[in-house]
Amino acid sequence: MAETSLARVTVDDGISIFYRTAGSPKLPVLLLLHGFPSSSHQFRNLIPLLAPHYHILAPDLPGFGFTVVPPDRHYAYTFANLSKTTRAFLDALDVSRFAVYIFDYGAPTALRLALDRPDAIAAIVTQNGNAYEEGLGADFWAPLQKYWASDSASDRNVLREAALTFSSTKWQYVTGSPHPDAIPPETYHLDFALLARPGNPDIQLDLFRDYKANVALYPRFHEYFRRSKVPVLAVWGKNDPIFVPAGAEAYRRDVSDLEIHYLDASHFAIETNEARIADLIVEFLRKRNLF
Repeated sequence: MAETSLARVTVDDGISIFYRTAGSPKLPVLLLLHGFPSSSHQFRNLIPLLAPHYHILAPDLPGFGFTVVPPDRHYAYTFANLSKTTRAFLDALDVSRFAVYIFDYGAPTALRLALDRPDAIAAIVTQNGNAYEEGLGADFWAPLQKYWASDSASDRNVLREAALTFSSTKWQYVTGSPHPDAIPPETYHLDFALLARPGNPDIQLDLFRDYKANVALYPRFHEYFRRSKVPVLAVWGKNDPIFVPAGAEAYRRDVSDLEIHYLDASHFAIETNEARIADLIVEFLRKRNLF
């Protein structure tokens, strides 16, 4: 099995990006972008399965995992900046064309990048990576939408107490999974330990607030799908209460080369379906001879 290496690169005026990498640099690049509240750690089992076929790059986004943002950098935690830093990461590694795996926060991060560099992305694999309003699970998103509308301290505090706890972190992993006991507990324990670092809760709340800007960009994302004709593989945990299956179906409106596969899984479908996901990715990209 291919070995995963751990590395760092400093980009974007001092940000030390921690990333996992595997596979020969001579192979096509597959960028893996994680979501909230995790990091590149979520790809630890998928990377060795994909590395024989691709050069894998899986960075921790600012505010997550082990990427370090210097305090004197005064970094504004917005999705525009997450995308900007990801561009800087790719530039530092001299990556100009790649396929991308998007999950949760990884979706708007990558799709913002696609608006700036539409020819850079050879294909998209979306694992519960949403780009449509109908994909927003009503119960989960209601308190965030309330905060978007009010921008009040009280609504921000509701999210602090409800969405940044250990129980809510574990909930994202196990809710909807037919095999919750098979999900390694270190996943949600690590995520919560990193979320609970001093200052990090407010970083997450800033990103919660800014997510509304991603929704405003959805029409531009759809236009990108139509104009670029980028191939999209949707592998969706069908029991996800955060990004519901309607979000996968909505891709049919704008993507001309689309495959959708539903898994009996939760939001973090990758935790119990990594072999199946890897097989689908390899076959999807092989058939299209994109590189």
